[in-house]
Amino acid sequence: SGGQRQRASLARALALNPELLIADEPTSALDVSVQARVLELFTELQQRLQFACLFISHDLAVVDTLANRVAVMQHGKLVEIGPREQVLGNPQEEYTKRLIAAVPVPDPEEQARRRAERGALLTDIS
Repeated sequence: SGGQRQRASLARALALNPELLIADEPTSALDVSVQARVLELFTELQQRLQFACLFISHDLAVVDTLANRVAVMQHGKLVEIGPREQVLGNPQEEYTKRLIAAVPVPDPEEQARRRAERGALLTDIS
């Protein structure tokens, strides 16, 4: 399965006892339940083995779950960087605000509010 392949890849990478692990979209092809388990495994192993991880993802829910610090890139350039709570909770850059507003949420009223907010953000940059 995809989850087993991700776990095996993680084990191969960690067998080298790295100081830094670069994980590029390691959960993108996994279903939600398997994704959650792989993220738990990442967190557990990172705490136990004390390695740094550069986790690259387009999924802001994954970033929010795993990251201590967040860097947002637009067209290959860093546009915002800082602690997770600051970047995701109080973004300063318009691009970061648009990314966060585009994240789907299960609450229809909250989703409608975000769509309206996103529309206003898109209007502001035109």
